[in-house]
Amino acid sequence: MVEDDVEKVDDDYNETDLPQRSKLALAFADAFLGAQGAPSSDVQVEMKKEFTTEQIAEMGIGLALFHGFSKLLIVTGCEPEEMERTVLSAPGA
Repeated sequence: MVEDDVEKVDDDYNETDLPQRSKLALAFADAFLGAQGAPSSDVQVEMKKEFTTEQIAEMGIGLALFHGFSKLLIVTGCEPEEMERTVLSAPGA
């Protein structure tokens, strides 16, 4: 993505003129980070046409690492002071 495209990444990215490849990657990230399970079968089919297995794996690994490190940042209290935080109780707490 180029910098101008990054500004188009919001809840309505599917309605923008972003390249289809970028929209597919964002749909994958939404499904992965939203804990909604696997992307829809349509997205999966299109992703397999657009990306290699290695590229899909790399995206998934990158998302897992970024997501994990962001959680670690919060747990260890290292987040920036100006960062908004939402406290959620642990399941069963």
